[in-house]
Amino acid sequence: MSVSGTEGYAEEAEDLFRRYESISAAETHKAALHLIPAAASRILDIGAGTGRDAAWLAGMGHRVVAVEPTDAMRLPAMKLHPSPAIEWLDDSLPELALLRSRSEPFDLILLSALWMHFDLAQRRQAMATLAALLRTGGTLIMRVRHGPVPPGRRMFEIPDDETIERAGAHNLQTVLNLRAESALAANGDAGVSWTHLAFRK
Repeated sequence: MSVSGTEGYAEEAEDLFRRYESISAAETHKAALHLIPAAASRILDIGAGTGRDAAWLAGMGHRVVAVEPTDAMRLPAMKLHPSPAIEWLDDSLPELALLRSRSEPFDLILLSALWMHFDLAQRRQAMATLAALLRTGGTLIMRVRHGPVPPGRRMFEIPDDETIERAGAHNLQTVLNLRAESALAANGDAGVSWTHLAFRK
């Protein structure tokens, strides 16, 4: 049984690897670069995909737990970006049951191009999960997609205000709210844009 929100990813894995790896993590997350800790930290990358972001963070000296439920993404990613500083887990939101069982808080949680895959009930549960995994003083960084849904994918158009309000209900204070065009030309042409959000506990 596939994990909710992963529809279409296994079938398109090869193409997704080409697209995601064609743009640097620093470029993708430039709006939130100032929120990434300078000191070595524990970072959780949820929906780690090709491992591009996890490898980038590990290269900065951080220890990264990379969560990716799709075998067709996770297994090639482990080969593409091998690092002793990255631990890969087969787990998924909204529960993150495996990770929650370990009771290990994180300094930074990265949720890139994932939030739009969850329906309202899942988003409620997922935000509670994220807040529980973030240490006091830690930061949650999110990139939320807006625009047409590609064929075969499960996505929802989520108002930024809803996400901000949901985070606030878990004592997560907004420290970044910026709308930007897609770095991928094809996405931009299709009317896709992104909101960069960050919250501090």
